[in-house]
Amino acid sequence: MSRSSHAAVARPATTERTVTAVVGTLALLAGLLALVVGAGWLGADRATRPVADPVAVDWLGGSGVLGRLLAVLLGLVLLVLGVRWALRASRPEHHPDVEFDDAEGELRVSARAVTEAVQDDARGIDGVSRARVTLVGSQERPALRLLLALRRGTDIRMVWSALENRVLARARDALGLERLPAAVHLELDAAERHRVR
Repeated sequence: MSRSSHAAVARPATTERTVTAVVGTLALLAGLLALVVGAGWLGADRATRPVADPVAVDWLGGSGVLGRLLAVLLGLVLLVLGVRWALRASRPEHHPDVEFDDAEGELRVSARAVTEAVQDDARGIDGVSRARVTLVGSQERPALRLLLALRRGTDIRMVWSALENRVLARARDALGLERLPAAVHLELDAAERHRVR
């Protein structure tokens, strides 16, 4: 799958992962520094000092307005970034409707209707026991996310061929799109549970 289709199909988590990695790394380094100072490796005097080092507190108080202003600005920047990150991470995923323009006017097809039609087509493939389809992306660049559960012994190549040549081709034709990125997740259907006596 190309990078552009991946961005359209999967919810981007790059920013969340990057921020989490940076915050985690900083927390790890702060913990290691506290461990080194507490163990007395930087001198016995440092291990007995309070967390708010008097030298740092004196420097911040001595630098006057500039030091306090920098501390307040840093706190505000961190607050804004944290709130923005939390809002972005909790934002619901967008499921766009598809619009068609013709001579008679405008036609809007709901995302649910599109997903149900593609889902029914996917269930018709031999070997597919369950199918779940989601339309994601934007109105200009819609994309599909498919989850197919396969019965044991199913020929995966046959399923993939039918999916590409029949289901996705029909969806592209129906939506009037040359390209319709799709992320396909295949899984084996759960084996029947046998009760042991």
